[in-house]
Amino acid sequence: MPCREIHYQGPKDWPGIRAWLQKRAVPDPDLEKQVREILDNVEKNQDTALVEYPRRFDCQTMTRARLKVSLKKIRASCASIPKADLKILKEAADNIRAFHENQNQRSFWTAQADGTILGQKITPVDRAGLYVPGGQAGKTPLLSSLLMCAVPAITAGVGQIALASPPRPDGTLNPYILAAADMLGIHEIYACGGPWAVAALAFGTQTIPRVDVVAGPGNIYVTEAKRLLAGRVGIDMIAGPSEIVILADSATNPEFAAADLLSQAEHDALASAVLVTTDKALAAQVKKALAAQLGKLPQNKTTAKSLADFGAAIITQTLDAAVELINLLAPEHLEIALADPWPVLGRIRHAGAVFVGACSPEPVGDYFAGPNHVLPTLGTARFSSGLGVANFCKKTNIIATSKDFITRHGTKIARLARLEGLEAHARSVECRMK
Repeated sequence: MPCREIHYQGPKDWPGIRAWLQKRAVPDPDLEKQVREILDNVEKNQDTALVEYPRRFDCQTMTRARLKVSLKKIRASCASIPKADLKILKEAADNIRAFHENQNQRSFWTAQADGTILGQKITPVDRAGLYVPGGQAGKTPLLSSLLMCAVPAITAGVGQIALASPPRPDGTLNPYILAAADMLGIHEIYACGGPWAVAALAFGTQTIPRVDVVAGPGNIYVTEAKRLLAGRVGIDMIAGPSEIVILADSATNPEFAAADLLSQAEHDALASAVLVTTDKALAAQVKKALAAQLGKLPQNKTTAKSLADFGAAIITQTLDAAVELINLLAPEHLEIALADPWPVLGRIRHAGAVFVGACSPEPVGDYFAGPNHVLPTLGTARFSSGLGVANFCKKTNIIATSKDFITRHGTKIARLARLEGLEAHARSVECRMK
């Protein structure tokens, strides 16, 4: 059996399911202490710390001079990438840009009859820092995450964008990272990874100027660094292990469903892949397909553990109960693989991204379609959204009240101030009423 089978009849069954999935979020009690020590070291010792950690974990010959990647090396990397691959990266970036341009918000102003002007000004942050994991010793860089973080920042109008990624054992970065960054016009690139890279972006060092927002996925240490630094610097979100829920019925192709579940289970042993269906026969077919496809995957130990620990076929008696459960799960990715998916879409209140129909597998969103793949996990889609242009902008309220406004409302404002015990607030308004 590649995954468990669960029967959901109603809200009374939810606590058990929630407790099972919450095991993915149990923190290591020593993690915060370890990461905080790293952050403190970087804040105090700056570049010295940035050289110390890579020598221990990434590149034994790292030096301060090698932290920043030269434009010459960036351009040389571009020449080493097959033109066909560069074309694919550009087309993906164009799709992502076209989608995110629709997210741009406009400043607004309202004028009142007494001459008062109220409004809100939208301004991009000055500097953004992007974290790009290097994958296995720099061999499998997360190029899609680079595009998904960089394009919204560029679309927002951020003037300066810095990119940090762990060095390979020889101190270099994967040429695909450099080529993708160059294609986007990003030339401030640092061979620096892990929580110390996040700290450097947040605090600033002799080599790496501090940024206003840090975005991008990473391992549990990177995620903890972002959590501890939130407030000192803007962050995109605190992301957990990947997850997918597929809502299916008798019309769903079990081979498709199994392939899509595996596409998320392969991320991490803590990833969650869940089928929700009213059709018990389909659940059995999907589980059979999972076992067959799993056996054909290379290096499938992580995938198998993910399915065994946090994979499930959940059977409900009605579609209403299935939708109810999905809104409780609030998954990162939701595929609606029903015969008629569109009427159900309006009933989904909580999901990071929704993939509608049999021809919308989750990987099209990961890489190419355009909507962002940096999404809320662990049920946080109940109150948060995926990465977008807004993460790289701030809103400033504008207030320009007139003499007439003060004359008509000053007494009320002063009264509210005195109810809070703030006499100076009240007098600040009243002195303008004389």
